[in-house]
Amino acid sequence: MTYYLAIDLGAESGRAILGTLDNGRLQLEELHRFLNTPVRIPSGLYWDTFRLFHEIQQGLAVAGRDRKVPLSGIGVDTWGVDFGLVGRDGSLVANPMHYRDSRNDGMLEKTFAVVPREEIFAQTGIQFMQLNTLYQLYAMKLSGSPGLEAASRLLFMPDLFNYWLTGVQRNELTEVSTSQFYNPVQKRWATELFEALGLPVSILGEIVPPGTLLGPLLPQVAEYAGLDPVSVYATASHDTAAAVASVPAEGEDWVYISSGTWSLMGVELAEPIINERSLALNFTNEIGFGGRIRFLKNIAGLWLLQECRRAWAQEGTEYSYDDLTKMASEAAPFKALLHPDAFLHPGGMPERIASWCRSRGGSVPETPGEFARTIFESLALRYRQVLESLESVTGRRLKVVHIVGGGSRNRVLNQFVADATGRIVVAGPAEATAAGNLLVQAIGAGMLKDLAEARAVIRRSLPLSLYEPKPSEAWEKAYERFLKLPAA
Repeated sequence: MTYYLAIDLGAESGRAILGTLDNGRLQLEELHRFLNTPVRIPSGLYWDTFRLFHEIQQGLAVAGRDRKVPLSGIGVDTWGVDFGLVGRDGSLVANPMHYRDSRNDGMLEKTFAVVPREEIFAQTGIQFMQLNTLYQLYAMKLSGSPGLEAASRLLFMPDLFNYWLTGVQRNELTEVSTSQFYNPVQKRWATELFEALGLPVSILGEIVPPGTLLGPLLPQVAEYAGLDPVSVYATASHDTAAAVASVPAEGEDWVYISSGTWSLMGVELAEPIINERSLALNFTNEIGFGGRIRFLKNIAGLWLLQECRRAWAQEGTEYSYDDLTKMASEAAPFKALLHPDAFLHPGGMPERIASWCRSRGGSVPETPGEFARTIFESLALRYRQVLESLESVTGRRLKVVHIVGGGSRNRVLNQFVADATGRIVVAGPAEATAAGNLLVQAIGAGMLKDLAEARAVIRRSLPLSLYEPKPSEAWEKAYERFLKLPAA
């Protein structure tokens, strides 16, 4: 048996997941779970980075000091775009801010005033979102950030934690590719954008591919956790890249949805698609394991339900996700529709949804079940819209929808996706990100040959569910209504 540990950080929580690889099968066990709660102070919304690293060390200690597991590797994955800045002495000079912070408001327009939108896309092929790293950095420059002036190196979230684990500063490729200053055609930093915007090129470090061995745990970290100097790998450290690595698919006639706080929907390609059509449809060309292109679109996923649930809890009523899913299944269909991508900022989500629907002359959800059903139906319709766009750009007929990640447990949403798209849905694995993280470590260590072998391990090891489509006239009419909705 060979043991690997995945540190998987999401926008709501983090986990330390133990992976046991034995005779071509993977077993997963959660060793440690913790909340990931951002902190708002007068200067903005921040990730609680030092506490997150403390929790990472706690996860290592469960594996080492408590369980005495002889680990062969450790890998960290997180969400994309966010970063810390490190000074010449190795200290953190700018704590990572949350991508939903309001400093990013209006930064697209301010950036385009210097570098045209078309030029940025031509160099990077990345979907335009105000939360992208490029706009966060430009916001720092325009505000005269002392952290930016003092910075020696930019480290994305997993790069920063890898540095604190090993002392090695590297930028992992899948995470780099989310920044909107990486050129996927020339396979290098798009330094021309930095220079045009007056950003310091010197903070850009060495890029390494997923599966790269960074080094052993630092002695003080290993001692704290009761571990030997275990190897730390730069796994597929962008959580979507890790999740896509674990999609249990074969052939090319499939589309994936990594379903969680965000829904990342796309296909794998050998080369990026950077042209007027992909620009007009605002698709993104991110990098996956083995240099594959994750041609996808970011969709505001179950974030809407998470925020509704948080708002109701603040009002004194706690609903579990199972409660809300059950209530959604019992609510009347298609009472209201919304565009999921219209809701970026946190706070007051039920009222914001109601106001959005009301201002556009539509019906308004009233009960928690109606809110949940509205979100699920709207997501399913948005997936159909993106699916049709993917087919038009790639020229592929996509017959199967693979849903992975935490959202794959939602049987109501999965069936809605099958019904809305008219495609077979294969749901699972639910722990896709952790599984992909672990398997990329195993490839890096030489335990597995390649991505095809890793996906075969998933098919043998983890439970999957199949949903047959049940298309109807009601779904067709709802889609007609959805296509008329504004995005904001």
